[in-house]
Amino acid sequence: MSKEPIFTGTGVAMVTPFESDGKIDFKRLEKHTDQLINHGIDYLVALGTTAETPVLSKEEKLSIIDAVKSANAGRVPVVVGAGGNSTQEVISWIRTIGSDGIDGLLSVVPYYNKPSQTGIKQHFSAIASASDLPVLLYNVPGRTGTNMTADTTLELANEESDKIVGVKEASGDFTQIMNIISEKPTAFHVISGDDAIAYPMITLGGSGVISVIGNALPGYFSDMVNKALEGKYAEARKIHYKTLPFVDKIFKEGNPTGIKALMEILGFGAANLRLPLIPASKALTADLKDLAESL
Repeated sequence: MSKEPIFTGTGVAMVTPFESDGKIDFKRLEKHTDQLINHGIDYLVALGTTAETPVLSKEEKLSIIDAVKSANAGRVPVVVGAGGNSTQEVISWIRTIGSDGIDGLLSVVPYYNKPSQTGIKQHFSAIASASDLPVLLYNVPGRTGTNMTADTTLELANEESDKIVGVKEASGDFTQIMNIISEKPTAFHVISGDDAIAYPMITLGGSGVISVIGNALPGYFSDMVNKALEGKYAEARKIHYKTLPFVDKIFKEGNPTGIKALMEILGFGAANLRLPLIPASKALTADLKDLAESL
């Protein structure tokens, strides 16, 4: 399989817009897809954590994939979330969604059941064997309860090099991240899974970011990422520090509570969520409004 650098730059972990009655707002989703592309993001990530995937039915997930593919119309690569804590169920999902109009899979470290490093490795090897699509690993121990070590990531990067093409790293452990970057195969992408550290990760050799703040500030944030990738560090650093307060605030009350509140403030549509997530507090909303005015 060719490893074209389609996962370089800014990917956006897309929100799922809901109407006031809780139904998916597909018109808003299609418009959001178009807005992201028009503002220069490099690829779309559907059905990640930010999409409130745990509260979506299988039928809804399939409808979201279809809507994003249709609105995208082949303009940028599309990555689809394909993770879980049952290997066989993940493989079944991969076979269900197929590969038409999809350019890659994002698969999270199994959560809750806390597998060993050997179990993690076998889980991802099985997933890699189940699809012709390239796979991005996703390490986010703050949510899954298990950290995928640098050694495990590097073993998968080398042994499954035809299929596993990168990792979305959200461990926050810079020693681990640097070990992966320094020892990885050349074509393997190390992608920031945390907006706050996207800039420093790129300066260390990272490939970019899969962003949450990019839902609300796609042009602004992708400009920062592009400048950093071009080695224009001083220019990128200015934007980094300008966006950092937004990144800090949007996660104060959970994700995507904060990013949806900011998107509503900026005119991207209502900040409706599904339980157990609830709307942002008045205090957070006020803080986000103040930040929005600063732009």
